[in-house]
Amino acid sequence: MSVIDLRRLTSTARQQALRVVLIGPPGAGKGTQAATLKERYGLAHISTGDMLREEVRRQSPLGSQAKALMAAGKLVPDVLILQMMAQRFQQPDVSRGFLLDGFPRSRAQGEALVAMLAAHNQPLHTVVQLDLQDEEIVRRLCLRRSCPACGRVYHLQSNPPAQAGLCDADGSALVHREDDNEATIRTRLAVFHEQTEPVIEYFRSIGLLQRVDASRPIAHVEHLVERMVQGALTRTSPLRSSRRLTISKFRSLGRAARG
Repeated sequence: MSVIDLRRLTSTARQQALRVVLIGPPGAGKGTQAATLKERYGLAHISTGDMLREEVRRQSPLGSQAKALMAAGKLVPDVLILQMMAQRFQQPDVSRGFLLDGFPRSRAQGEALVAMLAAHNQPLHTVVQLDLQDEEIVRRLCLRRSCPACGRVYHLQSNPPAQAGLCDADGSALVHREDDNEATIRTRLAVFHEQTEPVIEYFRSIGLLQRVDASRPIAHVEHLVERMVQGALTRTSPLRSSRRLTISKFRSLGRAARG
């Protein structure tokens, strides 16, 4: 694909309401790639992890329920996540397109998402899986630091800040997240393999999944993700034909969430 073609597709993406899911284990680089796509295409970046941490900070009822689970590296129940996401999808910025980071994390969440979007005739364009081995994830996350103000993520070896301990963007003191310790990371990975890999298989089965080797340099991964997103714009999503099969599933999950 030529540079001219890439630019044309990027322009097309800006005109469309592009809907993308980034999926993969913790530490695979979802936040880093999401930040690039958000800026390039003007998407709403929806990170359930960030949303849950905000709920914890606000000490909301949801935050209180989620805090202990998150500290132990466990998943927040589907019903709570779906309640939170249903509210988020009602906000106006979502109409311009969105990028999901950290959702869905179970097959039930994936099926609910598909049904929710199909009900509004707004199917996903693609699901990009960032694939990384467990030992590399442990190494990455133990050395990860993040900015509490802007959310920018650093790695002390591969992507350090210009000034040690301070964010390049706003000078805030970087923090080491409470759950970025080896024991919790390995628990999170076990949960991912048990509960999130089935949703990856689900997206593969409906023809939306594309895989990227996330062990490559950040810029190379960014290039591959970019090509996948642009290529997805030239295809017709198979989810339009799945509307009848999935809408009843979403309604049943919605009733459970309200109950």
